[in-house]
Amino acid sequence: MEIFAIFISAIFVNNIVLAQYLGNCPYLGCSKEKSVALGMGGAVIFVIIVSTFCTWLMQRYVLDPYDLGYLQTIVFIVVIAALVQFVEMFLKKAVPPLYAALGIFLPLITTNCAVMGVAILVQREGFGLLESVIWGAAYSVGFTLALLLMAGIRERLDTCRLPKAMAGTPIALVMAGLMSLAFMGFKGMGH
Repeated sequence: MEIFAIFISAIFVNNIVLAQYLGNCPYLGCSKEKSVALGMGGAVIFVIIVSTFCTWLMQRYVLDPYDLGYLQTIVFIVVIAALVQFVEMFLKKAVPPLYAALGIFLPLITTNCAVMGVAILVQREGFGLLESVIWGAAYSVGFTLALLLMAGIRERLDTCRLPKAMAGTPIALVMAGLMSLAFMGFKGMGH
């Protein structure tokens, strides 16, 4: 039951994008089309799960035993960057259209604060390895859900007549704020 609670909390109550405001760059940049949003979400899910696993091991078996906690940020960035390189090479070979559609946002997963935030939050919470990976998976699913919802809204907005001043980024920011307010309604579920 606790695993279910972790999943619900991370996806809805503490959504990494809509409640904790991490990962906004790819959230706004890759949410113009559902297919691109799904591809970015899949890449982020993979990177967050594997980086959570790897950074947890690095923290427990290298940084903590040798009192190197001050290197946490640097080590985590190196681990995340290596994983993103792997994802980038895979997509370039296996799914070239998705690789092209993600463009600059794919290498930016390395500096996506949602990925780094999850790695650090897991350490702060003091979860075990399995809980950490589940937490990371849930947060990344929440990220993907927010991305897909925003992509659906933005695709619908493309068919609407908007004032010129609101077209593009301004309406995306308004919608992001409204989605964040809507997800605040889940806060009561966390208690």
